[in-house]
Amino acid sequence: MLARVWSASIVGIDALKVGVEIDVSAGLPGIVVVGLPDTAVQESRERVKAALKNAGYAFPVRKIVINLAPADLRKEGPSFDLPISVGILAASEQVSAQLLGDYLFLGEVSLDGILRPVAGVLPIAAAAQKMGIAGLVVPADNVREAAVVQGLAVYGFKYLSEVADFLNQSERYQPVKLNLIEELDKNPLSSADLKDVKGQAHARRALEIAAAGGHNLVFVGPPGSGKTMLARRLSGILPPLSFEEALEVTQIHSVAGLLKNKGSLVSDRPFRSPHHSASGPSLVGGGSFPRPGEISLAHRGVLFLDELTEFKRDVLEFLRQPLEDGYVTVSRTRQSVMFPAQFTLVASTNPCPCGYFGDSIQACTCSPRQREQYWAKLSGPLMDRIDLQVAVNRLKPEEITRQPTGEASAPVRQRVREARDRTLERFKTDQSVRCNAAMQSNHLRQWCQLDDAARNLLEGAIRKLGLSARASDRILKVARTIADLAGDENLQTHHVAEAIQYRTIDRMQ
Repeated sequence: MLARVWSASIVGIDALKVGVEIDVSAGLPGIVVVGLPDTAVQESRERVKAALKNAGYAFPVRKIVINLAPADLRKEGPSFDLPISVGILAASEQVSAQLLGDYLFLGEVSLDGILRPVAGVLPIAAAAQKMGIAGLVVPADNVREAAVVQGLAVYGFKYLSEVADFLNQSERYQPVKLNLIEELDKNPLSSADLKDVKGQAHARRALEIAAAGGHNLVFVGPPGSGKTMLARRLSGILPPLSFEEALEVTQIHSVAGLLKNKGSLVSDRPFRSPHHSASGPSLVGGGSFPRPGEISLAHRGVLFLDELTEFKRDVLEFLRQPLEDGYVTVSRTRQSVMFPAQFTLVASTNPCPCGYFGDSIQACTCSPRQREQYWAKLSGPLMDRIDLQVAVNRLKPEEITRQPTGEASAPVRQRVREARDRTLERFKTDQSVRCNAAMQSNHLRQWCQLDDAARNLLEGAIRKLGLSARASDRILKVARTIADLAGDENLQTHHVAEAIQYRTIDRMQ
C-alpha cells in the first residue's frame, strides 16, 4: 500500500515542502530511501524500525521504498524520522491515513519511541501556513516555537504512540495556543546597566547615538579604560524587538539550533561576541549545507568584536558587504542562500601595539612605523562603514574612587525609543528604513539638508580629514540621529559639528 506524508526541509532560513512517500509491497524485506537523503536521513531506517517495534507496533516484513520528493532537493537531518514512521504505519494500515494530507510532520524519533526536538521548526511552521497546511505535528519540546505562527493548528507530542492515537482519534486533542504578548515581555532589561560606568561622558553619549540610529561604533583606548564594559551595555539601551523583528530573529536562531532553552520567541535583541580567532565562514555562515554565521545570529541586535585589530584582515573584509547591504549571500555548487544580517557593529581596540599611545599616565613604546602597521590591519573601506569612532581615555585615580555612578540604562533607553519613533514616523511610507543608519542617498537629500554654515563646516572636515563620500554620508546620518535625540526637525550646525567629532581614527591617521 502507498501512503504520502508531508514534511519540510530547510534551505538557508526558508522551508520547502517535502513529500515523504512510503510504498509497502511484496518483495524481499528491506528499506530503501531515495530522493537525495544525507547520512542522518539514511540512518533513520534503523531508528524508525526499532522505534516502531519498541512502541508496540508491527514493522512490515516486506519491501519498503521511501521517496523524498522533490528528488533534486538535498534532504538532511533527523527531522524526517517522524513522517517516515507515520508513513509506514499508514501504509501498513495500523493508523488512519485520513489526516495525512492536512498536516505536516517533523521530529526525531529515539529507539524507544520518544520524540526529540529538531532545529528549524519556526521557519517550517511559517512556510506551512503559507502553503495552506491545516496543522503541524511536532515533538513536545518544539510546540511553543511552532505555536508562534498564528492561524496554524499545532500539536505537540512526547511519544510516537501519541501521534498514532492522534491520527486515529484527532477529536480528543486540542492544538496549543500561545500568548504572544507574554512571550515578548518575558525577558527583562539587560542586567548590564550603564549606571555601573563611571565618567566617560563622551563615550556614553556615543553609545546613546549608536543605539538611537543603529550606527556602527568603535571604541579606541588604552587597556583598562572601559571599552568592553561600555560596549556590553549597548544591548541594554536598545528598544525592544517588535513582533515582526522577534519573528525574524527567532527563525534564524531556530535554523541554527539555538532555541532549545529560549522558549518560543527570542524577545531580547541578540548580542554576539565571537573570539578574534574566528574564521570568515564562522562570521558570515557556510558549510556544505549553509548555516547562518555570527553576523546573521546578530540580526536586529549587536555584533561585538573585542580587540578588533587582532582579527585577521581577510576575516574583517568579510564584513564590508553585510554592513552595506544588510544581508549576506553564501554560494555553494548546489545552491545559493541568503541570510539577513542587519546588525549594529560595536568594536574595541587599543590605539597601538603596546596600547598606550596618547595615554596620559603611561608612555607609548611603539615607533611610528609600528603604529602604521598596526592600523593597516583595518582597511579604509571598512572604517568608512563605521559611523562612530570614539576615543576612550583611562580614568584618573580620583575619578575611579570619587566619581559618582552615571545615568542608568532605563532613562537612556527611553530617549533612544523616542528618537527611533521619530525615525519610524519619518519613514512610515518606506518600511526598508527602521533606523537612520539605513538611509540611502535619496533619503539624505530629503532629510539631511544643510544650511550654508553647516555645509561649509562639513566641507572643511572632508578636506582636512581626507574623508570619502561614504564617510561624509555617514556623518550626515549621525547628525540626523543627534537631531532626533534633541527633538529637532532640521539639521543644524552643532549637530554636524558633534557628528564630525566622532571620527577619531580619521584624525589619528
